[in-house]
Amino acid sequence: MNVTKILSLVFLVGALALGYFLYNGIDTVMEEEKRIARLEARVVEKLQMLRDAQVAYLASNGEYADNWNDLRNFIQSGDIYLVQRSETTVLLDYGKEETTVTYDTLGSVPVMDSLFNERRHPNFNLENLHIVPGSGGREFEFFADKITRNNREIAVFEIRDPAPINPTRRENNNEKALRVGSRTDASTSGNWE
Repeated sequence: MNVTKILSLVFLVGALALGYFLYNGIDTVMEEEKRIARLEARVVEKLQMLRDAQVAYLASNGEYADNWNDLRNFIQSGDIYLVQRSETTVLLDYGKEETTVTYDTLGSVPVMDSLFNERRHPNFNLENLHIVPGSGGREFEFFADKITRNNREIAVFEIRDPAPINPTRRENNNEKALRVGSRTDASTSGNWE
């Protein structure tokens, strides 16, 4: 065997090894991104459920729940009232209209049956709703308060992931962590929307 064939074999083995390490490195990064995307999808799903519960809690109590225990008790034993709104408009003699709005409570439905039924959430587990998926048991951070805007008190809430799995969400003291609601605005939207 001459030197050319030996060098060709060495370079071939080197190229194959380099190709394997390159493929493995890219594959590992892609699998990690897929894992993060799956976990974040589960976090978003839980945040959406918690948002629905907070909106129902506000409708029943006039404020948002500021901790998990109050929200859990409401989900377990609270009711959502079914209200029918009707309007009657009467034309007055001088061309103006007078509208009378009436509200009639038709009944109530338990929160569990309405928001978290088997059809909407087939694998719903109330005891794990406040646990961040993939975090090893960490709980979502709850915040609720009232702020003043234009001389009116407005209820606000925020529920956020305290320790994001995604490294880009951890930058600047978890500034981009997945959250729903706002501490400063009357918003129920999530930052993923």
